[in-house]
Amino acid sequence: MMSDTPPPTSSTAASGSAPRLRRVLGMRDLILYGIVLIQPVGAVGIFGISDQKSFGHVTTTILFALVAMMLTAVSYGRMAGLYPEAGSAYTYVGRGLNPYLGFIAGWAMFLDYLVIPIVSVVYGAISMHQFVDGFFPGWSTNVANSLGVHFATELQASFIWIVLFAVLATFLNLRGIKWTASANVILTVIMFAVIAVFVVDAIRYLWTNQGWAGLLSIEPIYNPKTFDFHATCTATSLAALTYIGFDGITTLSEDVKDPKRTVPPAIVLVCLIIGLCVALQTYLAQRVWPDYTKFTDPDAAFFDVCKLIGGKFLFPAFTLTMAIACLGSALTGQVGAARILFGMGRDSALPRFFAKLDQHNNPVRNIWLIGIISLTGALSLNYEKAASLVNFGAFIAFMGVNAAVIREFFFRPPAGHKRNWFLDIILPGLAFVFCLSLWISLPTPAKVVGGIWCLAGIIYTGWKTNFFRKTPVMMDLSGG
Repeated sequence: MMSDTPPPTSSTAASGSAPRLRRVLGMRDLILYGIVLIQPVGAVGIFGISDQKSFGHVTTTILFALVAMMLTAVSYGRMAGLYPEAGSAYTYVGRGLNPYLGFIAGWAMFLDYLVIPIVSVVYGAISMHQFVDGFFPGWSTNVANSLGVHFATELQASFIWIVLFAVLATFLNLRGIKWTASANVILTVIMFAVIAVFVVDAIRYLWTNQGWAGLLSIEPIYNPKTFDFHATCTATSLAALTYIGFDGITTLSEDVKDPKRTVPPAIVLVCLIIGLCVALQTYLAQRVWPDYTKFTDPDAAFFDVCKLIGGKFLFPAFTLTMAIACLGSALTGQVGAARILFGMGRDSALPRFFAKLDQHNNPVRNIWLIGIISLTGALSLNYEKAASLVNFGAFIAFMGVNAAVIREFFFRPPAGHKRNWFLDIILPGLAFVFCLSLWISLPTPAKVVGGIWCLAGIIYTGWKTNFFRKTPVMMDLSGG
């Protein structure tokens, strides 16, 4: 799942009137941080849904999304080198294109911060339901029935866990209990261990039952009987969720020894490592379960594969690990969104109502608000719908950054930079087109809701800037 671990704090130098961060991080530090930030289990949530939507080509969607994200990662890296103190698409677009476009990019990103806790709660509930019902079949549904709750079948089974995750995350954040960076590192190590067990069990299962024919096949990547380019693009727009969060590496630009040379390849390598890891998982899962039409629950299809190949150990290990990871992501996502609301209220980008802190320096009003949004959103949206909303905002930010690279490096190149058609136009242009095509391929409901959100942002910006006569207020999207 997505992680919102804050960047590690660096020591400050005492020279000058303003403290500056000491540049101590290298390439290896950035790559490790990026892997912890994104986490290597992106296949779990999207496997069944993307496999069905792509007619059995989920691995292809992961690779398609990898190309788009790697090209975009290059753009992020170049902007991070140009503005090493910035660290956000909002600032890159605002400086590289236009302050108003920057505000809209930031507004779209803000939608992500609101929806990420919902995604975490939804999939945490699915994982916990699978874990508990693996030992006590039907328990989750029976509890919901005994409470007089009646929803659609899948939501009925997850209801009790949705409420528990949303309430628990809100309670812990109100109490000031933090999900630390160290906890995320430990959890990531556990995830890699569980993935390794999955890979070994899947290879053993395929070899035992089918030999080389089971292990080696082109069908998960291209099956001429079912391949449909439009369907694959639609599924790719969801599969891109696997890589969401890679841009968080740019928040460490001030800590890096040589950001212009270090940040760009680090972001690309993180995307490549995560993409290959996830593609391996989906490839093996497809070979184990090739018939995408027979998933009992697409949201939990990967868990069914684990149950088939790993029996009593792998299934509970994967479901429990995912449940804990989602709780951590919900905790950090909720407090991150609450602190962004606080920063926007403090800086008058939003009403001062959101700038209230309690005696423990917690934005309690905002934590309550995000908790309520997480609960109602998780009860209203399934995993696919929530994930599509996250991607809506992300793709807008990605397109903005790619366009900003073209303007900053080709049309107004910085001092000492020689224009390069391939690096300054073709590469970011391809990335822009890739992201635009994925954005267009998003489900219609996501584009409608996201469009309404962006329209509200444009209206709000016009009101705050006296019909665009003033520069919009800078938004603090760092969560600080």
